[in-house]
Amino acid sequence: MATGIKDKVAIIGMGCSKFGERWDVGPSELLAEAFEEALLDAGIERKQIEAAWYGSCSDPISVGNSAIPASMALRLDGIPVSHMENMCATGSEVLRAAAYAVASGAVDFALAIGAEKLKDTGYGGLPFVYKGTFNDLWLPLGSTPAGFAQLAAGYRARHGTSKEDLKRAMAHVSWKSHQNGMLSPKAHLRKAVSMEQILGAPMIADPLGLYDCCGVSDGAAAAIVTTPEIARALGRKDMVTIKSIQLAIGSGVESGTSQWDGSYVRTTRAAAQKAYAEAGIKDPRSELSLMEVHDCFSITELSTMEDLFVSPDGGAVHDILDGFFDRDGGLPCQVDGGLKCFGHPIAASGLRMAYEIYNQLQGRAGERQLSNPSIGLTHNLGGVPYLGIAAISILGLHGGK
Repeated sequence: MATGIKDKVAIIGMGCSKFGERWDVGPSELLAEAFEEALLDAGIERKQIEAAWYGSCSDPISVGNSAIPASMALRLDGIPVSHMENMCATGSEVLRAAAYAVASGAVDFALAIGAEKLKDTGYGGLPFVYKGTFNDLWLPLGSTPAGFAQLAAGYRARHGTSKEDLKRAMAHVSWKSHQNGMLSPKAHLRKAVSMEQILGAPMIADPLGLYDCCGVSDGAAAAIVTTPEIARALGRKDMVTIKSIQLAIGSGVESGTSQWDGSYVRTTRAAAQKAYAEAGIKDPRSELSLMEVHDCFSITELSTMEDLFVSPDGGAVHDILDGFFDRDGGLPCQVDGGLKCFGHPIAASGLRMAYEIYNQLQGRAGERQLSNPSIGLTHNLGGVPYLGIAAISILGLHGGK
């Protein structure tokens, strides 16, 4: 009977590039920036890495959609390097692959790395995918801002929330992230934004204004994983282990039946239930120390609080306005500023979230450091609420929850 990977995999090294408009470098340099930090942190040699998983969704230097760009950039000679893409959950997906390789006993050291160079596309949002039979059928369903604006409409209809209360809660989500982002040296946007600016910003897709939407950026992040036994032999004391990694992917049920009312994201709820079961978490609201969630839009973060069973259904608006998810609140969320301040280089985002949790758990987050965190959660959401992917990782100190 399957038992999961709880505490079978330790993260011994992580790295993250500076996110932003990195006109000075290409994808290879971004990969190297994250990898070199992770390798130095791990305290091992490049030749000890036995397998790697490379995530990218829109790599301008891709060779036949292969992993060759990463293998060349990082000089990963003679080992298996696999290219992965799973929409916005790609960063979490490569971490899952590397962790499973270690947990299975196939390798002792594995690398997960993701990078994206989106500013070079010249497109303000996520770049359009290539044409194809499936995309001809799927893309007409709507733009990403429009899809998440529908989530806001569904939420209001289900819970009877006034438009004014929802807008104020969404504005607080953005305000909070920008406050936190000022303390993140690697963030793309590091400027405080007032509630008045947020509420008075131009409308993108009602009720989503400009500051309710995250931007795109260039960036890379990486993780090196091994077993707890090997990590201990390397002298690791405050060891961070993976408690669970779970994914749930939509099957089209939301669009094909009347069973879904558009007020929440089914895949996030499914992944959360499996992740908590694997990690042994009974009450995430009280047991988690911090969260990094996929705040592509402020309404997404709001509804995710309920989809992760942290806020009761219909209760996220009140929790947000009460400051429960602020950096000094009961359960800090987006301590580093989230996608709102880092931007969203697709394949790097999931690993960037894990990078923040990893550093917080080890007390290395500088001005952002929380008091004695022991367990953290990351959440990625790919696609749109009615057809997408949810990925959840839970990391904690070894010997903790």
